[in-house]
Amino acid sequence: MAKILIIDDDSMLCDMLCRQFRRLGHDSAYALTIEDGLKEVSSTKFDVVYLDVNMPDGSGLEAMPDIMKTPSSPEIIIFTSEGEPDGAELAIKIGAWDYIEKPSSIKELTLPLTRALQYRDEKQKKKPKSALKHEGILGSSPQLQECLDILAEAASGEENVLITGETGTGKELFAKSIHENSERSEKNFVVVDCAALPDELVESILFGHEKGAFTGADKGHTGLVKQADGGTLFLDEVGELPITLQKSFLRVLQEHRFRSVGGLQEIESDFRLVTATNRDLDKMAAAGQFRKDLLFRIKALVLYLPPLKERSGDIREISINYLDKLSWESGTEMKGFSPEFFETIERYDWPGNVRELINTMERVVVSSKGEPTLFPKHLPTHIRVHLARTSIKNGKGAKTDPKIVHDIPGTLPQLKDYREAAVAKSESRYLEKLMSLTQGDIKEACRISGISRSRLYSLLKKYN
Repeated sequence: MAKILIIDDDSMLCDMLCRQFRRLGHDSAYALTIEDGLKEVSSTKFDVVYLDVNMPDGSGLEAMPDIMKTPSSPEIIIFTSEGEPDGAELAIKIGAWDYIEKPSSIKELTLPLTRALQYRDEKQKKKPKSALKHEGILGSSPQLQECLDILAEAASGEENVLITGETGTGKELFAKSIHENSERSEKNFVVVDCAALPDELVESILFGHEKGAFTGADKGHTGLVKQADGGTLFLDEVGELPITLQKSFLRVLQEHRFRSVGGLQEIESDFRLVTATNRDLDKMAAAGQFRKDLLFRIKALVLYLPPLKERSGDIREISINYLDKLSWESGTEMKGFSPEFFETIERYDWPGNVRELINTMERVVVSSKGEPTLFPKHLPTHIRVHLARTSIKNGKGAKTDPKIVHDIPGTLPQLKDYREAAVAKSESRYLEKLMSLTQGDIKEACRISGISRSRLYSLLKKYN
């Protein structure tokens, strides 16, 4: 018997679904708001959550990460009356099991349940993630745990894997972990940087060449495809693979046979293919920049790595791990942290993702040498400038640390921006004291402050 929660503001639909699920032998409950739904899923272990997108108190898509963080980490089925492609894509990327449009029949609404429960049962029986080798992959966010689930699935099979994600998200780390957790781990893990392949030597590098095959070929060379025999061939930035080579590589991928440059005999190589890209290969294929038949072959299993800003809960863990490691390697004492240090790095978007975060921690260790505690001042100037300017631009004076601006030698915002930030900070503090003094009585707050009700509501909304 499974436990199912429905989060939807349509009480009649909730009642109908609950009765249907109970007839199927499951225990079910429902909540009419996201707030109540989060309370339910936090206090009770549910296996599956049916979640509407447009709720009275917020977006179901925005609530998904909080639901996935709960102890039971239930499978989530999105069902909505206002389905649209971008919402469907976002839901699947965040980790939804399925995305269903209303109105649907009861059968259409309950059919995904059987498959979701089957998947959940098999997932829980799989090799635990704690037993996976994933050196360098840090974090415990739901988004990362979903990636580790797919990593485990990829490691247990032989299908071709395509890893997608922005630069710096750790695509090569995941590719290597797939190899190290597979049955091919005793053989070679061969990396090919497709973006660095010189046009005139690309076939020789991949397939090898015979002695005398071209000018300068004084001896034979074994290509990278053969070097991966029995192991894993990792094509990094596969979107940069020359279009002229894609046809011949497709045949190699299908037959696992090829000829070296200048060779007469075919060579065999039993390799497993893992590829990675930060480009949209589907768009490239539609534009004729990447072969569709090759794309279908390499994306048997797709692993999407979210940017670091979408898994901000991992920033602190990654930072502490690398700071401790770097301090040990440099022979310095472990650092302490001010609360503001973590508040600052968690507000930054990290466009360079994990790679940028690691490089930043390296600079922090250097800039704080001999100092026992880390403060925002130890962060690179460009990060502090970006956050200061963003805070001022967004009118979030209450969250702006004046020290961040003052600590930057020779750098100040325009007077207009600085004045607006100072006013915003003062207004925010005044409102906090005002609402505390009046205990939330709007009428009394208007009398004391001398502003209208609409103006007060506007300011309260502006400063959250």
